[in-house]
Amino acid sequence: MSGLQAAPRAGTEPAETPKRARAFIVLMGVVALFGDMTYEGARGLVGPWLAVLGASATAVGFAAGLGEFLGYGLRLVTGRIADRTRAWWPLVIGGYAVNLVAVPGLALVGSWQAAVGLLLLERIGKAIRSPARSTIVSYAASQAGLGKSFGIEEALDQIGAVSGPLLTASALWVARGEAVSTQYRVAFLVLLVPVVANLACVFSARARYPNPEHFEQAEQPRAPVGRLFHWYVAGAMLLALGFADWALLAYHASRAGLLTAGELPLLYAGVMAIDALGALGFGALFDRHGLLVLAVTSAVSAAFAPLVFLEPSPSLLIAGAACWAVGMGAQDSIFKAAIAKLVPKHERGRAYGVFFALFGLAWWVGSTLMGLLYERSLTSLAIFSAGAQLAAVPVLIFVGRRLARLERLGA
Repeated sequence: MSGLQAAPRAGTEPAETPKRARAFIVLMGVVALFGDMTYEGARGLVGPWLAVLGASATAVGFAAGLGEFLGYGLRLVTGRIADRTRAWWPLVIGGYAVNLVAVPGLALVGSWQAAVGLLLLERIGKAIRSPARSTIVSYAASQAGLGKSFGIEEALDQIGAVSGPLLTASALWVARGEAVSTQYRVAFLVLLVPVVANLACVFSARARYPNPEHFEQAEQPRAPVGRLFHWYVAGAMLLALGFADWALLAYHASRAGLLTAGELPLLYAGVMAIDALGALGFGALFDRHGLLVLAVTSAVSAAFAPLVFLEPSPSLLIAGAACWAVGMGAQDSIFKAAIAKLVPKHERGRAYGVFFALFGLAWWVGSTLMGLLYERSLTSLAIFSAGAQLAAVPVLIFVGRRLARLERLGA
């Protein structure tokens, strides 16, 4: 990203008001709400479902990590496509349409390999839509406050992430007299409802805001931050390396007998509620204090692995899950906002693609390693997870201070 330059002033574009920008952010948040209601409703059950189908902990860790890698890694391609074609809406709509097959289809599989295939397909759909989606939201956020706007979007997103597990928990309760496999199939099948609602909202947003790039009228002067972007990516990769996928946490909770199948979605709903509140607060704090906020929350999230894996206790599991949620809330609201500060408008799709591709690669490597460590030493798993996240803290502090200084010089 060292060749980043300011885009030409687009003075001929029609003006978009801050009020419309805020309305667009809220509408895209509702889109995300139903999207995450779909995915997170499934995600809270994927780990135990794979176990029911016969997968090992190593297979769960590998599959979850591979899914995240595909979901992030393919953004290298889709981000570049978004910048070159400016086909924001076709990419967003196409990416969400994949969920029509991928999520309800989990109700129909008979092997863990087939379930993994659908899990990977869902992540590919996310890779298709995410750079384009993040870019058009960043345009509107430039008028309404970057951290605050991404925080609002993420909070709505997490309302869906809370509702999805509650929906699947209700389905499990309704089917409680059936075989365990049947209970899971019913839970995945009901997620067809938020899939349809998600697509309806996407088409509505496309009709009301056909040219969201008009929200950000002119490129603001920017300091030369190419190398700083690289340091920022490095810090995020350290976080990803030690940040276990929820599937492994749920697998551990189920295997260790800490929670029942019906209780796991409720815990995940609580985790997503913390994530939503955190996204709102951390996004607003980012606008005032910059990346220092992400550094502090990363130190908090580093505690989740020791709490979850070192002692088989339901109360410690819940405390560790809360720390995990704090980290997720901060990452989800601040990652994208910081990129919008670092990268010019006309290269932002590629920047989101590069950032999340490398983030996903680190997540995959870390998830695979933690899956292997789970089978051998929970202590080693906890040390690796916490150590990698704590190593990111000084990097983020360095980037935050340099960015603040560059902003003062450019003001």
